[in-house]
Amino acid sequence: MSTVNNQTTYNYKVVRQFAIMTVVWGIVGMAVGVLIASQLVWPELNFNTPWLSFGRIRPLHTNAVIFAFGGSALFATSLYVVQRTCQTRLLSDSLASFVFWGWQLVIVLAAITLPMGFTSSKEYAELEWPIDILITIVWVGYAILFFGTIMKRKTPHIYVANWFFGAFIITIAVLHIVNNLEIPVTLWKSYSIYPGTIDAMVQWWYGHNAVGFFLTAGFLGIMYYFVPKQAERPVYSYRLSIVHFWALITLYVWAGSHHLHYSTLPDWAQSAGMVMSLILLAPSWGGMINGMMTLSGAWHKLRTDPILRFLVVSLSFYGMSTFEGPMMAIKTVNALSHNTDWTVGHVHSGALGWVAMVSIGAIYHLIPKLYGIKEMYSTALINVHFWLATIGTVLYIVAMWVNGIMQGLMWRAINEDGTLTYSFVESLEASHMGYLVRAIGGAIFLTGMFIMAYNLWMTVRLKEAQALDNVPQTA
Repeated sequence: MSTVNNQTTYNYKVVRQFAIMTVVWGIVGMAVGVLIASQLVWPELNFNTPWLSFGRIRPLHTNAVIFAFGGSALFATSLYVVQRTCQTRLLSDSLASFVFWGWQLVIVLAAITLPMGFTSSKEYAELEWPIDILITIVWVGYAILFFGTIMKRKTPHIYVANWFFGAFIITIAVLHIVNNLEIPVTLWKSYSIYPGTIDAMVQWWYGHNAVGFFLTAGFLGIMYYFVPKQAERPVYSYRLSIVHFWALITLYVWAGSHHLHYSTLPDWAQSAGMVMSLILLAPSWGGMINGMMTLSGAWHKLRTDPILRFLVVSLSFYGMSTFEGPMMAIKTVNALSHNTDWTVGHVHSGALGWVAMVSIGAIYHLIPKLYGIKEMYSTALINVHFWLATIGTVLYIVAMWVNGIMQGLMWRAINEDGTLTYSFVESLEASHMGYLVRAIGGAIFLTGMFIMAYNLWMTVRLKEAQALDNVPQTA
């Protein structure tokens, strides 16, 4: 165990590494997103190159923003929070280093193989079997590191943020293994062991719960620590946070079949997914309300604290997207929304508004602590970043909502003789303006990330800034 003057210390090195890479991968992943959004406006931006075609770099975008950007944010925050709340150092410094470098290797391999066309074709699980095995090894190391630290805690209590982080770690491990059971045929090609409809059901059990546990439970762990810390207020209701936890993890795993409405999946399974999705609204909003009410007596801080603004507005988007999701799971609504840009808008209200903004707020909170200073180089730049992120997100999701509803209505419009009123190409032409606005919104959000990177760079260059590896518990 590392000590300074016989005092137990925290390992901030791995937290700092993941925090910095959160910003780096955020820029990379979102830049690829802006490129593919722009390709739908100006198709020639693929430069007639297969490696830059939409079909190849779209999974690169999703993997980069979910697992590189979002994953790095979750690693950074969970490994920070588990030390602070358990009042003990991480189980192993060498294991922490392995987890960091192993995860970066996974990301680099994804960035190489996906543009080359090596893919299993499964949403959010496109990486081929050798990388799947590497992910499993790194994830087991992460689980040992996290739960081993909890086991050696010096506090009798396990704070609720660690409950959410722990559930995310365990469930993602199960999802990853089950969905990626495959038969390799070459070094970079494999086939799923599941046939047809069963394969689709397993995939969306994975796909929706990757959203549910990677992009919801993990980031709720961030919310339950960083919102109270930044607001300097206790969690509004600790009892509600425990109810929120158990209700969320009990219900979420049943909702995935709503992705397969009007498919060959048995009707009862589609209906079960719809019902569970509707029930899921209750714990989701319970958590959102708990986070919002934590600001009781501290609302005035929103005027001067853009970091807190990031965290609170992310909760607003969380509430909005977790209302929209159950609504879209209703079969009659899904008949209009399915396969349209409305789904893309819904995903990004959660991805940009909730996941990215709560991550950005947490990283802004963390960086000064990891460098032993009071605040970031420029609060004004954080404020600029907040407004760019908010405006970019709103432009993006509104454009996709309008496009999606219009597409759904055009696709099912019929003439008196039963023929289709509009061709698919006509609906595509009508969507052009929405795609342009979406690309602009994404570019605005990306500009905010560049400002964040500049602010971070200037912060670490401050005279008093010093990269901290071993921090005494009293710090």
